[in-house]
Amino acid sequence: MLRRLWVVLGLVFLISISAHAQSDEPKVQIFGGYSYMRLNTSPSLNLNGWEFSGKYNFKNWLGATLGGVIDLDGHYGSVSGTHVGENDFLFGPEVSWPKSRFSPFAHVLIGGAHVGAAGSTSTSFAAAIGFGIDSKIRHGLIWRVIQVDYIPTHFFSDYQSNARVSTGIVFHF
Repeated sequence: MLRRLWVVLGLVFLISISAHAQSDEPKVQIFGGYSYMRLNTSPSLNLNGWEFSGKYNFKNWLGATLGGVIDLDGHYGSVSGTHVGENDFLFGPEVSWPKSRFSPFAHVLIGGAHVGAAGSTSTSFAAAIGFGIDSKIRHGLIWRVIQVDYIPTHFFSDYQSNARVSTGIVFHF
């Protein structure tokens, strides 16, 4: 099952690289903002942090825009006086449906995650399966009203089912 997912994601990514944009949708989008993560370790942690992503739009397809995204984030907090830091580095395809005022989007990203606490660290495969809504403020300036992601990880030989919620500003170029 996982192998089939990799093949489908690879094909979507390769097809999107060879395509050219056919709309007036901006080619490049840069997002930066606040991010909250619920890290389901033992005990579960509420972490605050940042998220930064860049998107390149490749193709307009059936009223939707297909692009490639690189997504980085950092989340920090503490439990029982111990500082905890968690970072994700992800990439993959994103589909958006640009409208005049609101633009919904969805993505499937893959990559890695790293967590550190009390001198111990763990690195894991990670994915982000999510969606969101952007709202136009003015030409070239967008507010990412909300982005919600499910992020599964496997830190310290244990499976986690994490949630990330973000908001911030998107610049179009």
